[in-house]
Amino acid sequence: MPIASSLRHALALLGVVAAGPALAHPHVWVVAKAEIAYESGKVAGVRHSWTFDAAYSAYVTQGLDTNKDGKLSSEELQGLATENTTNLAEFGYFTKLKVAGKEQVFADPREPHMAMDGDKVTLSFLLPLKAPAAQGRGVAAIEVYDPTYFVSFGLADGADAVSLKGAPSGCAVTINRPKTTEPQTADAGKPMSEAFFEALTAAADYGVQFANRAIVACP
Repeated sequence: MPIASSLRHALALLGVVAAGPALAHPHVWVVAKAEIAYESGKVAGVRHSWTFDAAYSAYVTQGLDTNKDGKLSSEELQGLATENTTNLAEFGYFTKLKVAGKEQVFADPREPHMAMDGDKVTLSFLLPLKAPAAQGRGVAAIEVYDPTYFVSFGLADGADAVSLKGAPSGCAVTINRPKTTEPQTADAGKPMSEAFFEALTAAADYGVQFANRAIVACP
C-alpha cells in the first residue's frame, strides 16, 4: 500500500520513498535526546539528537559514501543533515515547547550534523526560539512526537534524556514517557488499518498519545 502523498514530501528526510508495500505503523524508530538551552535566564532553544533505527539508517545513507572507503564521514553526511533539518519545518520539527503556559515559535534550525555510530545514524541540530522566553517561576514543557505516528520517538534511557544547559540554579526536569507505543482502536483494541494512517496529516492529533514529555520547574 503506497504511502500517503501528504507524507512523501514532508517526510522525504526520512527516506520514506519505499519501493515495497507499507508496513504497519510506525515505520521509523528514533531514540531521542533533547537539551533545553537557556541564555541569560531565558529559554532560548532546544538541541535535538535523534538516533534512527538500523534499517532506516541503511536506506537513507545509500550512495553517500562518495570516496568508496566503506565508511560514512560527517562530511559525506552533511548535505543530508542540512536537507533534513530544513524539511522538518512542515511537521513543526516534531517538537512543541511551552514556556510559562505559552507555546513558543521556532526560528530556522541551525548547526545540522549527522554521524554514523555502528549501523545507526544520528541527526543533531539546534532549534532556536524566535525570541527567548522568560520562564520565571513557571514551567517549561516540551513534547516530542510525530502527529501521524509514522515515526516513533522514544526518549533515551536515563535521566539525561532531557537535560538543561545554562538554566538558573535549582531548575529540575521531570520526564514522562508514553504508557504504550502500540496503535489501537479506542473500542476493540485492534490495530489501526494502514488506510487510517495514510489519511493523517501534520495537523492530526493522533500521535500526541505517544508523545514524550518533559517538564522543567524552576524555583
